[in-house]
Amino acid sequence: MSETPQWEYRVLTIGGTFGTKDEQIEAALNDWGLEGWDAIHVYTPSQSGKVTIVAKRPLSASARRRSAWPGQ
Repeated sequence: MSETPQWEYRVLTIGGTFGTKDEQIEAALNDWGLEGWDAIHVYTPSQSGKVTIVAKRPLSASARRRSAWPGQ
């Protein structure tokens, strides 16, 4: 029986009041892709001009040893 995959997630909001350049989005996605991240959702918070990217990748053995809750 195979083990259920575990994931780690990453969220980044880029841009500003005057929008987000395609080059900024592309650079972030390319950098994350090299690190093994897979973008699973990209959205624009209401009337912000920003873009939020949500990504995931398989949880590494070293990350499993860290606390499940940030700051603990």
